[in-house]
Amino acid sequence: MTILLLGSGGREHALAYKLLQSPSCEKLLVAPGNAGTAGIATNVAVNPTDFEAIKALVLTESIDMVVVGPEDPLVHGIYDFFKNDNQINHVPVIGPSKLGAQLEGSKEFAKEFLVKHQIPTAAYASFTAETVAQGCEFLTTLQPPYVLKADGLAAGKGVLILQDLQEAQNELRNMLVNAKFGAASSKVVIEEFLDGIELSCFVLTDGKNYKLLPTAKDYKRIGEGDTGLNTGGMGAVSPVPFADEVLMGKIESRIVKPTVAGLQQDGIEYKGFVFIGLIIVKGEPMVIEYNVRMGDPETEVVMPRIQSDLVALFQAVAEQKLDEVTLTIDPRSATTIMVVSGGYPEEYDKGFAISGIENISDSIVFHAGTKLENGQVVTNGGRVLAVTSFGTTYQEAIKKSYQNINKLHFDKMYFRKDIGFDLA
Repeated sequence: MTILLLGSGGREHALAYKLLQSPSCEKLLVAPGNAGTAGIATNVAVNPTDFEAIKALVLTESIDMVVVGPEDPLVHGIYDFFKNDNQINHVPVIGPSKLGAQLEGSKEFAKEFLVKHQIPTAAYASFTAETVAQGCEFLTTLQPPYVLKADGLAAGKGVLILQDLQEAQNELRNMLVNAKFGAASSKVVIEEFLDGIELSCFVLTDGKNYKLLPTAKDYKRIGEGDTGLNTGGMGAVSPVPFADEVLMGKIESRIVKPTVAGLQQDGIEYKGFVFIGLIIVKGEPMVIEYNVRMGDPETEVVMPRIQSDLVALFQAVAEQKLDEVTLTIDPRSATTIMVVSGGYPEEYDKGFAISGIENISDSIVFHAGTKLENGQVVTNGGRVLAVTSFGTTYQEAIKKSYQNINKLHFDKMYFRKDIGFDLA
């Protein structure tokens, strides 16, 4: 098979790494890819949201399957674009329909879905510029901290958690009236704050059947001890030590099953990943958010732990026969540590030469924000590399990742030294 993978980050490098382990994957194209995917597959300079260019590539290269990494093409309706075009509707797209992608594309849509299908989540209300006064009033009915979420996609940066009521009211006006996050915050969801420990649950579904993938926990804050600004993720651990059989039983019965059943009940076509962001409050799981693709950096710990043929799993998804295949998971722990550009998640420089990748042993290096310049790998984003390791325990795996990170170098390189600190 010839497979096209859309995206350019660490998630896509990890997916490429796994797809290429399948004997069915004869050729892998990545659009646009990065320096890491260039080393194992063929990068193609096509934007994942340029559907006409993707169609042309699919026809020229006789693509047999399209795997969508990031959320943007899904929210923009790539699944529907293929389905409604007679020239390419025979090519399966791994990812939900445009309606299904609203689970991530609209916080309000997700909240309505959760409430309708009686899936545990925080109480909420939505507001627009016209109802900003009511929003400010609603905040007075809540206890701090106050959670404000831009309704649309804001590249993971549209959520504010604030302690002060006045500041929360000012930020609500800032989001709705002054368009702090652009069109993404033309509507804002205000949510009650849930205090607990977070956990990422990943599901692969064909819209009817599902497979539970390994759990993971990522670390969003830039600073050690989970302090400072939110990022796309500074590291991840899989499996999550506290996700025991009792908790996983609750997650599957109260959240995963009603989610997949809800998709069917609402007539939502969904053939892809569901990433369920959970918070565990006094032992009880509640949904913080849905994403409609794999997380990053969680993909970099989840994919290496999957021992089954990923292409066969995706074919089963496309044919709605996921119940007929077996999912086998490596019992070992995996951890990944993100190496980022100095200044990230705010202003940072690009174009620094990266050295030491060739010296890494017994770990996998996934490229995130990198590119090739005259044969040299250089930094090309905020999150630059993910170093993933296996161990019999997560502590052993983390130690291995840190030992290998010490072999890497680029100007202003930064990484958190406490990933997994809260799991001991």
